[in-house]
Amino acid sequence: MKDIAQRAGVSESAVSFALNDRPGVSEVTRDRVRRVAEQLGWRPSTAARALSGEGSATVGLVLARPAATLGVDSFFLQLISGIQEILSDRQLGLLFQVVEDVEAECAVYRRWWAEHRVDGVLVVDPRTDDPRPGLLDELGLPAVVIGALPGREGDGTGDDGGAGEPHRGLSQVRADDAGAMAAVVGRLHELGHRRIAHIAGLPSLAHTERRIRSLRSEAGRYGLSEVRSLTTDYSDTQGGEVTRRVLEGPRPPTALIYDNDVMAAAGAAVTTGLGLSVPADVSIVSWEDSALCRLVRPWLTALSRDPVAFGRLAAGELAALLDGGGARTVQVPLPRLIERESTAPAREWDNSS
Repeated sequence: MKDIAQRAGVSESAVSFALNDRPGVSEVTRDRVRRVAEQLGWRPSTAARALSGEGSATVGLVLARPAATLGVDSFFLQLISGIQEILSDRQLGLLFQVVEDVEAECAVYRRWWAEHRVDGVLVVDPRTDDPRPGLLDELGLPAVVIGALPGREGDGTGDDGGAGEPHRGLSQVRADDAGAMAAVVGRLHELGHRRIAHIAGLPSLAHTERRIRSLRSEAGRYGLSEVRSLTTDYSDTQGGEVTRRVLEGPRPPTALIYDNDVMAAAGAAVTTGLGLSVPADVSIVSWEDSALCRLVRPWLTALSRDPVAFGRLAAGELAALLDGGGARTVQVPLPRLIERESTAPAREWDNSS
């Protein structure tokens, strides 16, 4: 500050007023001080700002998932890319941490809040019984939930998900998982598939529950009695194991829906390894579209959504909260089903031979 004051020809207190955007100096002086500060490469100290109550210029993201599954999950890599685009434009840092479970995630939030480490947080993977919104309310920490909280399906009306009173400082960026599952089941039904298995993700996640519930609802609507969901940890290993189990069982499915691209690719490999043809014997649909869906043979039919845009939207909503805006709910567009080589009209087969 002494260097800036000397070069700008003002007092150190004037430099402090100007750089912290406080009254006490003219706009001419403020502009001159800022130009000199920029020439000298000055940046505000986030630690000092936190101590003075002015914020840390950092937002947090904690991921409570098995670390072994993250390296192959393209959705989160693209989501974080979109988040970072907005944060970079706003000159906000991203503090990222991976933990074992939601209890550990809550402990991280408490520590960050106590240490003034972050100004707000992005919350992923809403749970069916989720303690995080209540905790963030208690801490007064602005947050954006990426995905719908448990309750009514996301309809973009700004409701709180049916899970009690609205959370004052918590926005939601919601995906319509039920609508997406309905679109997939409807198309498979059109293709003549009556036996469908859904290879789902983690059972504790709210979106897994919504997809399973939607599958059951659509099965009832179409009169399908041989439809089921089986949960996994999202890994290729469990995806492959569950695929083998259902295809080697009695009355095997003619169509498989996977909750991510990695499991879908593994499932396709297991299917062909059993001597079955994709899609002649078994049709396959991936919930996530990625380059992987176009690297395997046959190319995989997939739901196409834009995780990068999802991340941009969530980060933008958090920035709005930090600017003093009110909490709100935003609905993302329904994913589009891109049909490729892995789906075809059903034909009857059994594994007794």
